[in-house]
Amino acid sequence: MFHKEGQKIIIATFFIVVAILLVTQFYIDLDWIRWSAQIAALILLILILQFFRNPKRPVTPNFDEILAPVDGKVVVIEEIEETEYFKDKRKQVSIFMSPLNVHVTRYAASGTVTYSKYHPGKYLVAWHPKSSTENERTTVIVHTPKFGEIGYRQIAGALARRIVNYAEEGEQVTQGQDAGFIKFGSRVDLLLPLDCDITVKLDQKVVGARTCIASIRNKDD
Repeated sequence: MFHKEGQKIIIATFFIVVAILLVTQFYIDLDWIRWSAQIAALILLILILQFFRNPKRPVTPNFDEILAPVDGKVVVIEEIEETEYFKDKRKQVSIFMSPLNVHVTRYAASGTVTYSKYHPGKYLVAWHPKSSTENERTTVIVHTPKFGEIGYRQIAGALARRIVNYAEEGEQVTQGQDAGFIKFGSRVDLLLPLDCDITVKLDQKVVGARTCIASIRNKDD
């Protein structure tokens, strides 16, 4: 299953690869050149298909948990001063996606979208500390039943040049639902309340709509 955002690129790549295979097969006499070109073309097609894959992950919504919005590795867990929307302290959990990860963004929790904004910007490498505030990005806030308002940012990386964001203000969304896509290397920041318990560690690999990122803190703690 492939994401709809990759349909045009997949079709264009397929025809380019077919053209390369036909041209090299009938017009290139040197075997090593012909085979090299054909193998390179097939590898390109495989990489494009790999990047735009969209595995189905059914979710039974759990209001007590925040799930990973994307596949990748946790690169930041820290308390920050959020200045765009909350204007107070938040727990930030950042997940870096390599080009080999699934790049579908999924809603981390069910609720109502209260804010959705696109910001043009730079294309610093996604793990750069300033990428959260200076790179091309979108900020989305969802009001949830248990956590109150939580936020996430889709952040373009050095290779990414297009962020796709489906969140619309006032929309009711469901945990695990498709929320968008980022093309070719990126990062997602979760902005969570201070009174939640983070359940992941730095450098941990997480799976979108599967791995629990945070849970409701026990009131006895």
